[in-house]
Amino acid sequence: MTTGAVTSPTAGQDPGGAAGVLRRVFGYDSFLGAQQEVIEHVIGGGDALVLMPTGGGKSLCYQIPALIRPGTGVVISPLIALMQDQVDALRALGVRAGFLNSTQDAGQRRAMEADFLAGDLDLLYLAPERLRAESTLRLLDRAAISLFAIDEAHCVSQWGHDFRPDYLALSALHERWPSVPRIALTATATRATRAEIASRLNLESARHFVASFDRPNIRYRIEPKAEPLRQLLTLLRNEHQGDAGIVYCLSRASVEKTAAFLERNGIPALPYHAGLDGRTRTANQARFLREDGLVMVATIAFGMGIDKPDVRFVAHLDLPKSVEGYYQETGRAGRDGLPATAWLGYGLADVVLQRRLIDASEGDLAHRRRLSAHLDAMLALCETVECRRAQLLGYFGEAAEPCGNCDTCLSPAQTWDGTVAAQKLLSAVLRLHRERHQRFGAGQVIDILLGRKTPKVIEHDHASLSVFGIGEELTEKEWRGVARQLLARGLLAVQGDYGTLVLTEDSGSVLAGQRQVLLRHEPAPAARAARVSRTGRAAEAAAELPAAAAGVFERLRTWRAAAAKEQGVPAYVIFHDATLRQIAAESPASLAELARISGIGEAKLARYGEQIIELLAEPQAG
Repeated sequence: MTTGAVTSPTAGQDPGGAAGVLRRVFGYDSFLGAQQEVIEHVIGGGDALVLMPTGGGKSLCYQIPALIRPGTGVVISPLIALMQDQVDALRALGVRAGFLNSTQDAGQRRAMEADFLAGDLDLLYLAPERLRAESTLRLLDRAAISLFAIDEAHCVSQWGHDFRPDYLALSALHERWPSVPRIALTATATRATRAEIASRLNLESARHFVASFDRPNIRYRIEPKAEPLRQLLTLLRNEHQGDAGIVYCLSRASVEKTAAFLERNGIPALPYHAGLDGRTRTANQARFLREDGLVMVATIAFGMGIDKPDVRFVAHLDLPKSVEGYYQETGRAGRDGLPATAWLGYGLADVVLQRRLIDASEGDLAHRRRLSAHLDAMLALCETVECRRAQLLGYFGEAAEPCGNCDTCLSPAQTWDGTVAAQKLLSAVLRLHRERHQRFGAGQVIDILLGRKTPKVIEHDHASLSVFGIGEELTEKEWRGVARQLLARGLLAVQGDYGTLVLTEDSGSVLAGQRQVLLRHEPAPAARAARVSRTGRAAEAAAELPAAAAGVFERLRTWRAAAAKEQGVPAYVIFHDATLRQIAAESPASLAELARISGIGEAKLARYGEQIIELLAEPQAG
């Protein structure tokens, strides 16, 4: 027997088929979307490439076939730090699961290998680098394997946002075990990335299953940066007080600064970045998964595979490098289907910095062009005046109508004819170069347009330029918006380590009056905040319980927290919030009634059923 596991009720058998396993083990009455089709295809021995959004139930697509097919399902996952939690969650369902990775000592590995060879595991998790070891391959040769599941399959794409070189070796799976079905899964891939995944994993003949990328419960909001830390604090205090969330920053220093700022302002926050020692990173991640209401401030090194269902917001304080990365990161919010927020603060400095990083990146011209294309798509999402969600889905090749639930739908941005403003700014850049043989960043150019006699303007005699003071009709903030949008559209570029502005091939058509430039007018911040806040409260109210049931829900959460602490597992391993809400709303009086609640399978009913029924029978205070 597997140490710490319980006997699977379905190992290598098919009592009631996939639907029966879904109900008995996982506690759900029906499949979502294409889940059943994928599962039956893999049970039948077929290969599959599966794209489903985060929270769409990808894991069931390999877990159920592994329980039904003879042998052990081998899951290749890059998430060593999360394998224990993934295995704990499966064991809580009565599934015999284990893992092999570098966190185990020799004795633990030998015990796990023995369980695997004895057929006492339904699922075995491995990191991709372990498959480079011949000893691991020989181990797999000695046991019956039901399937190979390649999780986070976008990691095989060299142009993707989470490239892992060890994934390239996974093409050998088909060569060594040609009769074992393989299923590759990811939440994020364009058509090009999908084709690359299929090619690199020898899955060209696999059946593709592509679900909708839409996450309707997430509200996408992108705002101009003013004071980003203050903007973040306002978001958390007004709309997400006490909620768990993730804040992404570009640099380690920014992570530390932001986490300290939130702590000073009464928001419990933890940092996570590659500069922290491994023990601290692991401890912070464990606290985030196990405690309620914590905010994780992190670089993009954090988050892949995070199963925490009640993340209520994901905030970006810096511009993501690609739409794929943005979608993957924001998708960590609202996995439970309840309302969540994806907020991004975006400014001129972000565009300048990302352009500079591309120019300085290693690789050939084709590599830099690909990075530029990714950034251009991200900038288009930021600058759109159309539905934000429709633009996001369109990037993945999915048509969508305006959603009515993103910032551009709720508070539409207006456009204005910015041709003259664009000509003035481009002319200032041109004259600095031609007449002074100088190049400066946006701040100096804007000072010239506003007619400011700053020390630098006086030092370089910029007041004598014909463009000095010709832009006083706009504020500094508005000029920064003009510069940002010209950079986003490729009508202006940055060059060198100091982000100096230079013209592009397309600048000439604007200066010559041959091209109109429509620019985005941002709504007034106060009006936007009020509109979004009201709508946010309305969305939350729809998910609220009646007063009596709300008290029961909180008692259930308290019980769950105590049980999770006693077992040393995240609270969601016991039950998701959605399950507790349904229990509170329906107040089942018997085990038979409790068994009908979504998310309660046989193992959890046997382990927790009596405790819950007793808790529900207790008189409530007041």
